[in-house]
Amino acid sequence: MTFCMFTSPSSSRPAHVRSHRSGPSGLLSTALLVASALPLAPAAAQDIHKCLVDGKLSYSDRPCPQSATSASTLARQAAPPADPAAAASLTRMRKEALALEKSRLAREDQQAKQDAKVAQAAAVRQRRCDKLRLQRQWADDDARRASGSNSDAARTRARRAADLLALECGR
Repeated sequence: MTFCMFTSPSSSRPAHVRSHRSGPSGLLSTALLVASALPLAPAAAQDIHKCLVDGKLSYSDRPCPQSATSASTLARQAAPPADPAAAASLTRMRKEALALEKSRLAREDQQAKQDAKVAQAAAVRQRRCDKLRLQRQWADDDARRASGSNSDAARTRARRAADLLALECGR
């Protein structure tokens, strides 16, 4: 596996490629390229060889050729030893996260039940108000059709139906 990064400007390349590859940002992009390639290497990865051949900088898992102007080896850093305190802390944090998740789910379930009760009560109230509106309409119709001695009683019933509707439904 060979990675190649050019650091010397060439007249055959467009200006945007030359400016991207040269200077401090070129070194940064080279470092990022190497760093991004490291996780792809197998667990038994060897050292990385940095070679400068004919003004071209390359990184490889193979030793530099004899024609290289400059050669250096970047040693692979060993993984830090496992920290038992960090493992215990991670386990504790996972348990806390699980407990928080259970608590959140329980609160959401309780809120959903409460919302269902509120919606049911609103539906019952709406049905009651609809029934009272219909009774008021009927009482008003009866009052308009009533004649003689029934007229006063019908108007009283219509007024009482309107009062009951206003009292229970706020209208």
